Amino acid sequence: MAKKKSILDLYKMKEKGEKATWVTAYDFPMASFAEQAGIDMILVGDSLGMVVLGYNGTEPVTMDDCVSHCQAVRRGAPNTYIIGDMPFGSYQTSDEDAVRNAVRLLKEADVDAIKLEGGRRVASRIKAISDAGITVFGHIGLTPQSSGQLGGFKAQGRTVDSARELIKDAIAVEEAGARALLLEAVPPEVTEFIWKKLSIPVYSIGAGLPCDGQLIICGDMLGMFQAFTPKFVKKYANIAEVVINAFKEYADDVRNGRFPEDQHVYHIKDSIEDFEKLFKEFE
Repeated sequence: MAKKKSILDLYKMKEKGEKATWVTAYDFPMASFAEQAGIDMILVGDSLGMVVLGYNGTEPVTMDDCVSHCQAVRRGAPNTYIIGDMPFGSYQTSDEDAVRNAVRLLKEADVDAIKLEGGRRVASRIKAISDAGITVFGHIGLTPQSSGQLGGFKAQGRTVDSARELIKDAIAVEEAGARALLLEAVPPEVTEFIWKKLSIPVYSIGAGLPCDGQLIICGDMLGMFQAFTPKFVKKYANIAEVVINAFKEYADDVRNGRFPEDQHVYHIKDSIEDFEKLFKEFE
């Protein structure tokens, strides 16, 4: 089994031009599969609100939700670098709240780093958490927790004015002490500029190739989440179709007496005569 990566390993990968792979996962089995496949990092994202819990957005997700799912992922992937997402409301109020909740993720869920959304407006939060000795991943571009302010789940940085703001945010995130940056739904031209501008690793989710690695949500890439599929997602499987067909086949077998078969039942050990005597005791 491969050795668990550290933040220093991620920096060495950047120096060597090696692309890092990470996926967003939320539970024990998916984390286990990712580790067996040799994925470098797992993000336990607050997208669990939509993908797992069925909310319309990420805002209802609580710290308890994130801690619980991070714990499950850590149990499934003990030797993988894990980033725990800071949900909406866990860091917006104050630097003190931000540090307290980040500490919860480290102490209770054994994550290796935390991620929070925002650029200049959360710079003090990033600095406070980093000063507390916790590794911070920044996240700018399409930030789901702020989708209402952005006018929905829309790509960012597509105009000069928007790109300028993104670049300022990226610089602020690095200066505040973040050790890595995730860009979401950003044009590759802007991604490449930010990637070359910053000294920290810059990763992409829907932000093109010129960066230090890619993130994708497991529910999207495996075809499990059916509500919508972002443009930047490549589907590597269609698990939903497989599962639905399996459920249909199971239901048909039950209704027509084909399941369970003899191989699926436990047979008595004593003689049938002994059991018949037993049954007569209750007649």
